[in-house]
Amino acid sequence: MKILLPLLLLASTFSLVAHSLVAQELTDPRKQEIVFRNVNVIPMDKEQVLTNQVVIVKDGRITLIGDARMVKYGAGALVIDGTGKYLMPGLAEMHAHVPPIDDIEPMKEVVMLFALKGVTTIRGMLGHPRHLELRSKLLSGEIIGPRLYTSGPSINGQTANTEATAIKMVRDQKAAGYDFLKLHPGLTVPNFNAIVQTAKEVNIPFAGHVSFQVGVWRAIDAGYASIDHMDGFVESLVPGIENMTEQQTGLFATFIGHQADTSRIPALVKGLRDHHIWVVPTQALAERWISPDNTPEALSQEPEMKYMSPNTLTNWVNTKKNLQGNPQYKPSEVRQFVELRRKLIYACQKNGVGLLLGSDAPQIFDVPGFSLHHELQYLVNAGLTPYEALRTGTVNPAIFLKREDAGLIRIGAVADLVLLNSNPLTNIGATQDIEGVCLAGRWLNKTYIQQGLKKLEKK
Repeated sequence: MKILLPLLLLASTFSLVAHSLVAQELTDPRKQEIVFRNVNVIPMDKEQVLTNQVVIVKDGRITLIGDARMVKYGAGALVIDGTGKYLMPGLAEMHAHVPPIDDIEPMKEVVMLFALKGVTTIRGMLGHPRHLELRSKLLSGEIIGPRLYTSGPSINGQTANTEATAIKMVRDQKAAGYDFLKLHPGLTVPNFNAIVQTAKEVNIPFAGHVSFQVGVWRAIDAGYASIDHMDGFVESLVPGIENMTEQQTGLFATFIGHQADTSRIPALVKGLRDHHIWVVPTQALAERWISPDNTPEALSQEPEMKYMSPNTLTNWVNTKKNLQGNPQYKPSEVRQFVELRRKLIYACQKNGVGLLLGSDAPQIFDVPGFSLHHELQYLVNAGLTPYEALRTGTVNPAIFLKREDAGLIRIGAVADLVLLNSNPLTNIGATQDIEGVCLAGRWLNKTYIQQGLKKLEKK
């Protein structure tokens, strides 16, 4: 897979309309006591709903959970009527992008769009020096948005074209304070090995793509923190892959997926599980960009596309058309490829491989915030239950990020919460019907969300 096209597309994507959203008019919104009254709680510790509860938040933490008939709270609290509503942990977008540019204003718009759709944590997968500043300002509350974990700038076959350059990039990014390294395609085996050895020496995780020359088995042995897009998975299932070129295989092996030997799936899944490799499927790319079962014109008319610039939409339409116009693109074979990815997701879930929710937004027809809800549906379509799908965006990211105070609704947990109007355990689509979002104790009510989304619409 080539790196230049996706990077160029991402660069053109970050042109959301330039509006600044101001904080709610509260003296110190994260310190105000918030009371969710008579609410149904989905704690996510197991598949259950606790009915008629009171949940109290103060100083950005959950301080009390109890029966609504018994719990008392202060007269000055902000009381939110949760009757008929469902409170769950906020979602994590574990393969997100924010603009890799010097101007922080477009970054603020993108992270706000995530937040307004119930995304309270993002893992930025294409780092930039100003993302370190953004991370700090999000944590302090100066900028409203999800908490951010950020990679350093892309490490790929062009930026790390020698072992010495690769080693320097790893050491520099560790010293700068990035959370992890992002690996992109094009790495040779020697350069990859230098990256892995140095990353382990300086103790910084690495994640992302699997370069074609490296292959998924070498990536598994190296100890990726996460393999994203299931990159390299399909190639490992295709007999004779060693005799093929990257150009022949297509994006994530789109053109050869129909040749896969599915009897190899158990061994692949066992390797991932035994080496504790997390997987971020980003199935939205396959279902929206790659699949022949939706047209670029129809996707470009979806309501959420109003948050993207006309130039971005034009690029997305043309990119999907170009893929479908490739002589190697045969709809019946591509459908087999998409179905194979669903089988891989299901096999990972059922065999103990950790799945993380991620959609690669903004990317081809994946709008920040909105696309994560599509991803949840695609996971359910692959065979996961709604509860299992929700875990990939709540409990699992907290485990991955080593956050014992996140991903669950319990006393002491950070108050990253989403209030929904119906039960997502019975219908995963309920995650899209948001009544309000709590960002570490800062409450964004429905009016605020609607006004914020209106400001972010393209002109």
